[in-house]
Amino acid sequence: MSSQVYQTVIVGGGFTGLFTALHLAHEHYPRSVILIDKEERFCFKPLLYEYFDGEMDTFQVVPRFSELLKGSGVIFVRDTVQSIDLHQKAVNLASGNSYNYSNLVLALGSVTGYHHVEGAKENAFPFWTQADAIALDRHLRDCLQKAIQTEDIEQRRKLLTVVVVGGGASGVEMAATLGDFLPEWYGALGGDFSEIRVILLNHGQNILDGDINDPLRPTAEKELQKRTVPIEIITGAEATAVRSNAIEYQSNGQVQTLPTYTTIWAAGTSIHPLIQELPIPKEHRDRHNRPLVTPTMQLLDFPEVFAGGDCAAVRDYSLPPTAQVAYQQGANIARNLKAIAFGEELKPVKVNIRGTLLKLGINDAAANLFNVFEVAGEPAHLIRQGTYLTLLPTPIHDFKATTEWVDEEIFHQHIDPQDVGKKVVQAVEIVGAGVVGVLVARKLLRMLGDEEKKE
Repeated sequence: MSSQVYQTVIVGGGFTGLFTALHLAHEHYPRSVILIDKEERFCFKPLLYEYFDGEMDTFQVVPRFSELLKGSGVIFVRDTVQSIDLHQKAVNLASGNSYNYSNLVLALGSVTGYHHVEGAKENAFPFWTQADAIALDRHLRDCLQKAIQTEDIEQRRKLLTVVVVGGGASGVEMAATLGDFLPEWYGALGGDFSEIRVILLNHGQNILDGDINDPLRPTAEKELQKRTVPIEIITGAEATAVRSNAIEYQSNGQVQTLPTYTTIWAAGTSIHPLIQELPIPKEHRDRHNRPLVTPTMQLLDFPEVFAGGDCAAVRDYSLPPTAQVAYQQGANIARNLKAIAFGEELKPVKVNIRGTLLKLGINDAAANLFNVFEVAGEPAHLIRQGTYLTLLPTPIHDFKATTEWVDEEIFHQHIDPQDVGKKVVQAVEIVGAGVVGVLVARKLLRMLGDEEKKE
């Protein structure tokens, strides 16, 4: 008879998975911990736009798991999970290896959802990983280079038209980013940036409809028009087919065609295939087919298994699929795993939604803080950067580099203290809720003080 295996296996290295591992290491968890992910690097998805447009570096946005976990005692396994056997308590990998567990953490997130739209998977660009960002970067630079060289007006128009499908937060953030930095790239090549078109195609009548960022819609609509190239928004438009040189959509019963060589897909997500395959009955899943978990983040049928982030739903408690939720769930799952190891009582996971943050172009954002007040423009950009910097796993290992980045990249740009105001300082302290957030606030206070002295 084999002896009981006392080890925790974490499947998926996104926010929930990585922060469960880091918190277990921090809490001196007495059992071995194995983190499995198919990628070499962690991807800080909210800042992938900054990586894409060059505002932030690789080591900040997509650091290696081996670096993040150095000295933690967590074993990182880079491999693809083939199947999860909940009855045998085993995780089977593509390499042929398999890991048994006493506790399992499912943190696989979700995958890009193409919703059976013809040609979407083959011809549209997803924006989910570092590889996606690199592929899109290369494609767009290639299009701009070809546009400079062609005399054919129709051809140039297709090369300089970018269509973003999906008017949720991802689509809005992508369109806003493109509206600022594509003109920069094209202008640097000697092109006329007014020829560039960025189109946001939205199925519904309103962008951000039903999204946690819904209260920011008026601000977002206004800021999208302020980009270097104003964003064209087409609503009530359902994408029906994506070709290599066009996208087709249905509007008011008519099929329309937009000629373009670049379609970016930001039209929602689907459940991860491994989660879909788990032996969990339909009545223990939500309407998106995600497994339901208890308030302590355990599967209803398999209490030794925890699940969080995008790949699970807390029973009778709706939460948005955001980084702040996944991060907090990871920290709480770690506490409950430690409680199991020491025979202590498990506690329900409490998630504090501090507000919403939306990138709306280079050095521009909107923030809705606790539904109490809203900030837009560069002050909101500061809040967004300060907030996400407190979540970045990098400061755990190299805080000095992070604080230098805050100082050099954010504060050496001109900010009008009159526009910042004390509300923003207070907001950074609240939302940041950590060392970097306080650092941001202090710097802003100093700027305000210096300005008052001048007067």
